[in-house]
Amino acid sequence: MLHISKKTAQPETPDDSVTLIFELRSKSRQRVRLDSGEEAAITLARGSQLFPGDLLVSDCGKVVEVKAGREKLSVVKSDDLLQLTRASYHLGNRHVALQINSNELRYLHDHVLDEMIQGLGLSVQSEQLPFTPESGAYGEHAHVSGHSH
Repeated sequence: MLHISKKTAQPETPDDSVTLIFELRSKSRQRVRLDSGEEAAITLARGSQLFPGDLLVSDCGKVVEVKAGREKLSVVKSDDLLQLTRASYHLGNRHVALQINSNELRYLHDHVLDEMIQGLGLSVQSEQLPFTPESGAYGEHAHVSGHSH
């Protein structure tokens, strides 16, 4: 089994990849199956979080790219930015992990939250998509509009 214990900031060509949903990207210690089928143990420093595009290095030097897996999301789309801002406020007030795109909000599917958003006059659709929520203003990968991670 491959043992992965560190990230690298060096731009390297990955030898393999691992596709993980949001919850699993939040775990610093876990067993995973790489996209090639190989088993690996990830043992990063406690509290480490993985983000799509991160590069991990195994003890034997193999480079593994982290990818976001598809999961069931609630998607809110609108050209009314005031309504999206109101929805963001109410979701944030409930400490919901939220992905903010141009004219679109995404959160892990929750029918109670969907009803709240519909009560604000917006429509919600359920879709299987990768989820990459905001990490917070002070997070390791804090989102800055117009810039890549």
